[in-house]
Amino acid sequence: MLANINSFNSPAPCVCGTPSNSGPTGSATQKLDVQTVADLLLAELHEALGLKPSSGRNVMLRIALEVERICEKSQRIQVSGEERTWQMNLARHRLQKCLQYHKLGSQQGRVELHSSLAAMVYRHVAPLAAQLNFQGRYNLIEDFLQGFYIECLRAFRREHQLETDYTPRTRIELAEYMAFTEQYAKRQIGLPGRNRQRLIVLRAQGFAKGQPPETSVDIELAVEGAKTEEAEAQSRSHAMQQVREQMVAEAVDPAESVLRNRVIAELTEYLEAQGQTDCVEYLKFKLQDLQACDIDQAMGLSARERDYLQQRFKYHVEKFARNSNWQLVHEWLGAELNQKLGMDSLQWEKFQGELSPVQLKLLELKQAQQTDKAIAKALQCTPKQVQKQWTKLLDLAFAYRNAQA
Repeated sequence: MLANINSFNSPAPCVCGTPSNSGPTGSATQKLDVQTVADLLLAELHEALGLKPSSGRNVMLRIALEVERICEKSQRIQVSGEERTWQMNLARHRLQKCLQYHKLGSQQGRVELHSSLAAMVYRHVAPLAAQLNFQGRYNLIEDFLQGFYIECLRAFRREHQLETDYTPRTRIELAEYMAFTEQYAKRQIGLPGRNRQRLIVLRAQGFAKGQPPETSVDIELAVEGAKTEEAEAQSRSHAMQQVREQMVAEAVDPAESVLRNRVIAELTEYLEAQGQTDCVEYLKFKLQDLQACDIDQAMGLSARERDYLQQRFKYHVEKFARNSNWQLVHEWLGAELNQKLGMDSLQWEKFQGELSPVQLKLLELKQAQQTDKAIAKALQCTPKQVQKQWTKLLDLAFAYRNAQA
């Protein structure tokens, strides 16, 4: 489990929470219609801004339609029994990204977006053998990103079924487009060997290899297959065939992305609360997929200082993952209690056979969603001892899963 947490490899935006029962009233299993979601978002937009943007309704409707598509494509959401809750959490997540860029404004928003994308492609935009100074690499990044912005605008028009000459004009439309560009850049694409890579990194690697711009094909089209005559013609092209050969036909679950984003957000909040500002900075650089030497240079660290920081970072990540945030982390890793802590039925039965009577009772009470105070009373100990025993049990489950693997 901790290996997954310690190896964050891609950046992520701040996020909404995991599913809860705090969404719209009514059954969480019944999906809201698109117009209702759009109206709810529009009301929240008006409340946040204190005004009513003229194009706000169209923007919120596009968000609602996108979220409906995500919910329909996500197997995790479909089987969760909480489709309405996921629907509103995803919608509010996208609204918050729009509000962030709206608050920054046109100029500063572009600066922030450009800086973020540049950090993602810094290592990938030039051939590995190229010995470029900072200025040379900067020039390549500028050239690459200009083309990438054009691709994003085309993708935005296509995915939202807009006119071919659509251009964002109002402040909220520009915020929507910048939020889309950030999300588009970070889309995870499956590669051979079940590895995944961000879309913008794959584009930058193609740029570094000297591929002409016209070979920059739509990756989602390569996965899903042609749907129109034009798309079918494109799918027969040599470029499209190459893309298909380099990809596996598995879709990334949007629900997993939301959970991962919340893990990152809450880990950052935890580190800040612990006064570990350098660990927060280190995490941000790790999320940008920078090499150790680049992180050392950016943070002004010596090799010895870097080793000490890494050990401190690892300690706090482990503490975060095994104490108060264990439920969130295990949900993200697909190892929740209702999923037998990530084991199959046979492994789960054998694992329980190795536990003491007290540990079995603790496990039973946790599965019944009892509070630590109630568990402490049942086990005749203190809540702090309950937390320690539960952390030990999670460690045993982690070791058992690894041994079975």
